[in-house]
Amino acid sequence: MDLAELVAHAAEKFKMREQHKWAGFPGFSVLTDPATGKWVALLMRQWDFDTGTEIQRCDIKCGRDCLTGNPPPYLSLPFRMKGPKWVGVCFDSATDPVTVCRLFDKAVYDGQQGSYTVVLQQPPVHTGSGVSVVLPPPPRRVTDTTWLPQQEDVPEKIRQMRQLYQYSAGSFAQKCRSFYLQARFMEDYTDDYPCNDAVTRYFPTYQDLNVRQLRGYFTWRTRVRQGEYRPIAPSLACLYLYELLNGIGAGSPREALARMRDFETGFLDAGYGEERIRKHLHQWMLEFAIIHDLPPEEARQYADPALLERDAALDVLRSCDARTDGQVFDALDALSGRKLAQSPVVRRAGEKGMRLFARVWRCGTAQARSRGDDLFTACFGERQVFPWRPLESAVYWQQSPHPDTDYALDACRTLRCRRGYWREQRYENLYFDWKMLRGLLRRSDQQLRRALKTGHYLRESAADAWAAPLVEAALAAERQAEQEAARPRITIDLTGLDRIRQDAARTCSSLLAGEEADSEPEPAPAQPKAPLPPAPLPGAPAPAALQPAPEAALDGVEQQVLQALLQGQPVQPILQAARRMPSVVADGINAALFDAVGDNVLDCDGGAILLVEDYWQEVQQLLAGSRTMGGNNP
Repeated sequence: MDLAELVAHAAEKFKMREQHKWAGFPGFSVLTDPATGKWVALLMRQWDFDTGTEIQRCDIKCGRDCLTGNPPPYLSLPFRMKGPKWVGVCFDSATDPVTVCRLFDKAVYDGQQGSYTVVLQQPPVHTGSGVSVVLPPPPRRVTDTTWLPQQEDVPEKIRQMRQLYQYSAGSFAQKCRSFYLQARFMEDYTDDYPCNDAVTRYFPTYQDLNVRQLRGYFTWRTRVRQGEYRPIAPSLACLYLYELLNGIGAGSPREALARMRDFETGFLDAGYGEERIRKHLHQWMLEFAIIHDLPPEEARQYADPALLERDAALDVLRSCDARTDGQVFDALDALSGRKLAQSPVVRRAGEKGMRLFARVWRCGTAQARSRGDDLFTACFGERQVFPWRPLESAVYWQQSPHPDTDYALDACRTLRCRRGYWREQRYENLYFDWKMLRGLLRRSDQQLRRALKTGHYLRESAADAWAAPLVEAALAAERQAEQEAARPRITIDLTGLDRIRQDAARTCSSLLAGEEADSEPEPAPAQPKAPLPPAPLPGAPAPAALQPAPEAALDGVEQQVLQALLQGQPVQPILQAARRMPSVVADGINAALFDAVGDNVLDCDGGAILLVEDYWQEVQQLLAGSRTMGGNNP
């Protein structure tokens, strides 16, 4: 695109004429709004003697909103004008004419807000003869003659459609309204008149085409609706999209979006159109989905993936306490331009390196919160409110103001409509403190490389020294976590407590039953008899009874257990036959022999009773002494 095309657009749409105000600077000119007298654009042409080409630039008073997000490379800060409303544009082969014309239109509409024009009755003109006469109104000028038939028949439907166009105000809004009325009238029209004339128009409508071009377009549209896509001029392809955006040829918003997707697949993917149309198509589809209140998950599939990725990263860093270390690292990496993933800290340390970068952000957030500050706000600012004009780069007519609504496209981007005017609330790159964020990430990378001994060390910068304590805190937290992970851990399975309690209750019940059976009264004998020892084990000598001690004496079961231990035989059959617990029997023997030995002679480990090896000989001597003393054996 070049400046001549912008001048032609201004003349056609707003009746503006290029004005050369400075004789000493012939390369400078301005475009002034005839309704307000305000400058809309400053045009600059300068000859480059080194390359032998003309450099074309301009400053447009459209506001800095177009520089937010990911602006195209041909947009920049203004070259000559001052103030926040001016934006610079470079004209070359990469400049998108649709975008520039849209910005120019925005500048005109913004300048006309709050202004009005008073039309007075035409004053009389004094002639040289002294007679005052009133000039008649100028004849109506025919602005469009290209559509008139030239020795060919005009279909009656097209002739009637032409009569619907209204020439009253000549504004872009009136042009959109006339297009909507004509498109609704021609919604079901079909034709069979192949014509593929070259058409180059910005914001084309039916009224901009002659009869041949109109019939060729409707013939192409007829085949498109049948699923057959053929090459056609890009301006006419946009005309078809304008119809869909206005609901022409579709029964619902979802059907309109489906037809737009079919157009992208059948026309653009086939190589018939220009790639700039795809960019505008995705933007229109997103805005169309929003103004028709389709679910956000449907609208997001048409949004710029880079925009959604940035919003998702901001949301993670804003609520890092509820996110994993991997999510926090991915967010920092996305906002750093995918540089952190290339650091030796990550390439060599892997998950630990990513975890350390995430810990730095967490430590910074926690320390700032303790001081009453917010690290996220310091880096990315608050959400800002900007005007949002859906489908302003298309020929679109809204029949009635949109009802009040709030539409959350994602966690960081909300669109709000009030009284028909839309506003967008979002985090904006213009308000990001990139110096602070990059300083934090660079200092983290520099110190972590040295801490992990990865090599390829970075030089320290005094500008980001403020971030050094955050990195040290992250390293200390990592060391503490590693020490805790290295400590042995004892795991107690509490699920078996009920089973243990039940087993213990059954054992206690059985023991009590056994004791009650042993304690039943017997008939008194005629004369006292010495207690009989229990039957000896097979192959074992007759058991010897110990001399009873004043404190305690061994009963028959305890004697059998002690003798079995001395002979190296198992005691479990004895305990089971007597229905006695091992620990109780062991305690009784230890109590009976404690005065003679001075220590416990038995150990009970669970259900096993063991004779202490150091006291084996003493116990044997005690048993032998008892036998020589006669004891109580029969």
